[in-house]
Amino acid sequence: MKRILAYRFSAFGDVAMTVPVFIEFLEQNPNVEVIMVSRTQFSALFEGIPNLTFKGINLDDYKGIFGLRKLGEILIQEFKPDYIADLHDVIRTKALNLFFVKKGFKIYKINKGKDEKDELTDIWNLEKHQLKSTSERYADVFRAMNFKLELSHTYRPRGEKSGIGVAPFAQHKGKMLPLEKTFEVVRILAKKNEIYFFGGGPEETTILNSWQEQIPNTTNLAASHTLKEELQKIASLEVMISMDSANMHLASLMGTRCISVWGSTHHYAGFLGYGQSTKDVVQVKDLTCRPCSVFGDKKCYRGDWACLEELNIQKIIDLV
Repeated sequence: MKRILAYRFSAFGDVAMTVPVFIEFLEQNPNVEVIMVSRTQFSALFEGIPNLTFKGINLDDYKGIFGLRKLGEILIQEFKPDYIADLHDVIRTKALNLFFVKKGFKIYKINKGKDEKDELTDIWNLEKHQLKSTSERYADVFRAMNFKLELSHTYRPRGEKSGIGVAPFAQHKGKMLPLEKTFEVVRILAKKNEIYFFGGGPEETTILNSWQEQIPNTTNLAASHTLKEELQKIASLEVMISMDSANMHLASLMGTRCISVWGSTHHYAGFLGYGQSTKDVVQVKDLTCRPCSVFGDKKCYRGDWACLEELNIQKIIDLV
């Protein structure tokens, strides 16, 4: 049995996007084993996948060149891989790659399409088009090893479904609908539906606790559930409402339809949840400056955040 050592350390949503690729790859290549190395706190994402072993690490234990060399030595000794897959391609993994190259390995790494994405996010470029999905970019790494892999781009529903999940937060302002708009969406939908809030961290938890107090039929799950428990709840939802953030990808993993809200980012960059439909994308379509960012981390060059402020929440409600 061939063994592939793969690694991706962040961000949470990008790590989550590797999961459906691994599932389909291992179904189509049952004679292969994958060792996935990532942050320990992401372990619940990879539970129950046949022929996949998750190796959780704390990156603070492997700082600098010498720390990464130590990590490389541990991984070779413990797993004795046949192939190395860098699914991240950042400075940290480039340094780790050098260690493996010196040990005689060929490195297969993701092509993130930086030049294409730079062109896509040029606000003066009016010819926008769909780029290759991140899932396909991950798949290309394994294809380069001469393994077969055809992605279905469909998610797999699980069990009975009821209730609506709402994940109103994102890491960057350019991805996040103004909270007063999301609050109004929840207030309207909660009249006829059970609503479950998802978030993390003290500030988000405080906001969602306040919403729970103000709006009947709502339950705040932020900070009170483990990742595994959150995934189980997401699997039971009829629909998730999420920003362009990790919760969209968690919905895909658990077979739940996701209505996704996009501001300064755009699904053309390849980060739509696996198997999710572009018909469930909510965005301001007539802004030629979109997308101005791949990750939503840039300031609005117009200064008015029209991509978020002008978004009509009725579109979300109609989709539900």
